[in-house]
Amino acid sequence: MSTALLVGGGLIGFSFARRFVDAGWEVRMTDVREELAGAVKDEFGDAVRFSTALEELADGVDFVQEAGPEKLEFKREIFARLASLNDTAVLASSTSAILPSRIAEGNPAADRIVIGHPFTPPALMPVLEVVPGPATSPETVERALEVYAELGFEPSALKKEIPGFVGNRIQKVIMWEAISLVQQGVIDAKDLDTIVRNSLGLRYAATGPFESNRLGGGPDGIKSIIEHIAGAWDTELVAGVPDMSDLDEVYAQVDAAYGNDEATFEAGTRRRNALLRGFLDVRESH
Repeated sequence: MSTALLVGGGLIGFSFARRFVDAGWEVRMTDVREELAGAVKDEFGDAVRFSTALEELADGVDFVQEAGPEKLEFKREIFARLASLNDTAVLASSTSAILPSRIAEGNPAADRIVIGHPFTPPALMPVLEVVPGPATSPETVERALEVYAELGFEPSALKKEIPGFVGNRIQKVIMWEAISLVQQGVIDAKDLDTIVRNSLGLRYAATGPFESNRLGGGPDGIKSIIEHIAGAWDTELVAGVPDMSDLDEVYAQVDAAYGNDEATFEAGTRRRNALLRGFLDVRESH
């Protein structure tokens, strides 16, 4: 049986732990918070071994998934300790912003360090970005892809590192344009969500941007739609630049539409997760 070590017991760490347990792995988890032992026991019973001492858990582990704070120094320290405690495991980080080359800098196990970036909620979302650094070996990337696929993700490997990786770069473009449109008074925040949810949201749940445009181009494919429709976008459509120093009106509209308290957060999360499960069930049946 393969063994996984989760470093960090937050939402990401627990979600990965659940996937590893369900895939039949032996699972260990470490966190500096001693009080987390009870939560781990309640959630996983005896399926996850918990300790605040990393040294007690790292030996003999096949795969490490770090899901700690988004702080470079923390990650460098943890990965340096992991390198000294284990000679063979893939050392993966869930970071959404820090480049693997920065985490691996000066680390003797740089060839085993890779990013495995999920999207929230990782227990449901199939996406998993595998991001290598310049020193990451092809074998590490291949093993990471195999493991994540075994956990039920649909992983994709980037060919090289880039700030924000891929998902967040696309997300930023959409979000910045959305904020700009609201700030310009073109549309209210809730109506913008309705448009995206009922257009790109539905479409991209079934097909990505390239496949969508291939289908939009008819039998002749993507070249047809870009040359006849999208070709004019370069001159007619210019992306807006939001004023990030003045977001009060945007915040107010979003709060008015969706709330900003515990009750609306819990209700919104339940609704989102139920819809995601439904989308995934339908997609898997096709």
